[in-house]
Amino acid sequence: MNEVLLSILAGLIVGVVFSAIKLPIPAPPVLSGVMGIVGVYAGAVGYQWIIERFFS
Repeated sequence: MNEVLLSILAGLIVGVVFSAIKLPIPAPPVLSGVMGIVGVYAGAVGYQWIIERFFS
């Protein structure tokens, strides 16, 4: 849980800094982009689960 809170804090700081110097945020601006990132992560976790479950 500590990792998640630190990630959120780092993201907030980066968002503030990028906004302050008038740069676009370094993240997908729409929900579909965010869901794509979630899908990539879920695929990687699912692959590891399949390998451990069926091939070990």
